[in-house]
Amino acid sequence: MNIEIISIGDELLIGQVVNTNASWLATKCKESGLTTNRIVTVADEPGAIKKAIREASENVKFAIVTGGLGPTKDDITKGVLCDIFQTELTLNEEVLNHIRAIFSRRNLQLSELNVKQAEIPAGATILYNELGTAPGMVFQKENFTLVSLPGVPFEMKNIFEKELKPFIINKYNLSPVISETIMTCGIPESFLAEKLEDWENNLAGKGLSLAYLPQPGIIRLRITAEKGLENGKQLITGSIDELKNIIPGYLFAIGDTTMEKVVGELLKKNNKTLSTAESCTGGYIAHLVTSVPGSSAYFRGSVIAYDNTVKTGMLKVNASDILDRGAVSGEVVRQMAGNVREILNTDFSIAVSGIAGPDGGTTEKPVGTVWIAVASEKEIITKKFQFTNDRERNIIRASVAALDMLRKQIKY
Repeated sequence: MNIEIISIGDELLIGQVVNTNASWLATKCKESGLTTNRIVTVADEPGAIKKAIREASENVKFAIVTGGLGPTKDDITKGVLCDIFQTELTLNEEVLNHIRAIFSRRNLQLSELNVKQAEIPAGATILYNELGTAPGMVFQKENFTLVSLPGVPFEMKNIFEKELKPFIINKYNLSPVISETIMTCGIPESFLAEKLEDWENNLAGKGLSLAYLPQPGIIRLRITAEKGLENGKQLITGSIDELKNIIPGYLFAIGDTTMEKVVGELLKKNNKTLSTAESCTGGYIAHLVTSVPGSSAYFRGSVIAYDNTVKTGMLKVNASDILDRGAVSGEVVRQMAGNVREILNTDFSIAVSGIAGPDGGTTEKPVGTVWIAVASEKEIITKKFQFTNDRERNIIRASVAALDMLRKQIKY
């Protein structure tokens, strides 16, 4: 079944906020058996919202709207929906009690604006929002169903998973799409495609398809079974087993996960600890590691050695090596890794030094040159990488590459 997604918000149109809600919803709807045939972004303006919803009702039987449900004057979605579905706002005591409970837990005074969030268009079905004050709502008009969700991403996602997804599957008797994601790292997309050419060609004959989903440092491979394929799950599992033998060094996880979660699980499983010494990444590796809940069990800390005086002072790097070889060198990261491991008393350590850009490169060491070292009790491994001239991507790719080096060290 085809659907449309409508995102409301001036902040989306001026580029102030990236519309991650729409892409997330499209992915989740696909997994539930729905196909998104159009995504529309409109301003916080009644005419624009009405036009988008009218067009959606003419094109599809089901649409999702996000945004405009907050307490401020520019949050006009509920009023517009009242006009479209010919109803009016009424105070919902159940929603009001939920809002009161949230404010009570936070020791905050309930304002008149917050009370107004409990005013819901009469006739709408409420989708409970356990994480916020604005509930989701379902509207029905003849053969057209419209769902309105808050624009706050974590609230919207929670409502979709716990309330809307079961509603969709039950209402339309949908069969969820059977698919699996394989996480790879350390190989460019074109090289990976070349390695997988024969394997990928064989998928079509099994009723399977493959999508490449690249991001900085990582390529996700998603295998999807055709609708109605009875043994789709088994065929995907068998194809993944074949893939493990084709790219064993690049495949780091089955399932849509992150490198930092995989590394964290390995550290925890092996009862090992980690520290980092970061220069060009500026603490981004430590940020990734600590973004995983429970990381305090294995992460001790980090030294952000951005300036050379921190390298020679806190990390005891030989000043003459920096002078002779440069801060971006294998010898310097080797010392950074070895010394931070001893200073913070960890089983493993990561050290990174490089030229993130856009300035600072030379003919010998152009922008994107990064040296990474991973130290353990047994050895210190160093590796040189040459990334691009984009600073943000270089920081992300260096961080992912460093964690991948660590993963291999722990595993082997």
